[in-house]
Amino acid sequence: MKFLDLCKVYIRSGQGGKGCTSFRREKFIEYGGPDGGDGGRGGDVWAEAVDGLNTLIDFRYQQHFFAGNGVPGMGRQRTGADGDDIVLRVPVGTEILDEDEETVIADLTELGQRVLLAKGGNGGWGNLHFKTSTNQAPRRANPGQPGIERTIWLRLKLIADVGLLGLPNAGKSTFLAATSNARPKIADYPFTTLHPNLGVVGVDGKEFVVADIPGLIEGAHEGRGLGDLFLGHVERCAVLLHLVDGTSGTLLEDWQTIINEIEAYGEGLADKPRVTVLNKIDALDDEERVFLREELEEKCGTKVMLMSGAAGEGVTEVLRALRAHIDDNRLREAPEEDTQWQP
Repeated sequence: MKFLDLCKVYIRSGQGGKGCTSFRREKFIEYGGPDGGDGGRGGDVWAEAVDGLNTLIDFRYQQHFFAGNGVPGMGRQRTGADGDDIVLRVPVGTEILDEDEETVIADLTELGQRVLLAKGGNGGWGNLHFKTSTNQAPRRANPGQPGIERTIWLRLKLIADVGLLGLPNAGKSTFLAATSNARPKIADYPFTTLHPNLGVVGVDGKEFVVADIPGLIEGAHEGRGLGDLFLGHVERCAVLLHLVDGTSGTLLEDWQTIINEIEAYGEGLADKPRVTVLNKIDALDDEERVFLREELEEKCGTKVMLMSGAAGEGVTEVLRALRAHIDDNRLREAPEEDTQWQP
């Protein structure tokens, strides 16, 4: 399994160490008094967004995370050591949900962001804390507080600037392979893409991230096919690229199917800016291109661009149209090519 975007995790913070009941016992000291130390704090459970991860596959092999318990207090007023914290390292864009899979505990959208999931228990007081003028030899100590045990869900929503939408075999993976170094699987049968792919695309000296998800089919929002499982990965995108297969005999129905599915899915997908592209125009003559373009523009009410991902025709114009919908703070400078000769 290469990609995992939803998993259940069991966590428990550390229990506080118990306090110590002890009295000072030294030669020639008649009334040593209490000297029991406090117990140490239990460890906390944290979640942190780290770099270099784009899947939750690590949590498939380990689902239980327990922080260290605090060490009990000791005599001679010695406090027990605190328990070790434990950190769940997750990809940027991970949502942390409660056990009901609906309540959002935290949304880690920035690198280095941390959130406390379970606080460790406090250590118990030793009998030194209970010494008073009327009770100079207390024989009581507090137990440590128990840790917090809970079940959480981790759900990954990839951080991308552009999301690709379309029916299976609309040319999404071909477009990603033609414009970036990503190498998704490409074949002439539906549902070639089984998990999302990310590619870094550059145009006019700027770079942005494109997410390719499995194709949508009618009824995807109800669980048909694979698309509904991965629509969450385009929720954070700034713009959607809707590819329509120009060689399909049901052009308008194909476009309407995708629109119906993103509207039924909700989460604001239907309100995001969209760039509609008539793809695979290398298989069409000039007359067919004009006719299908006008027909699709009349249906969707917006400008339709022409492109062939396989032949590279119109790709740069599409990238520039996408770049216009992305804020400058989300764009990255493209690295300069090193033209120095090397053997």
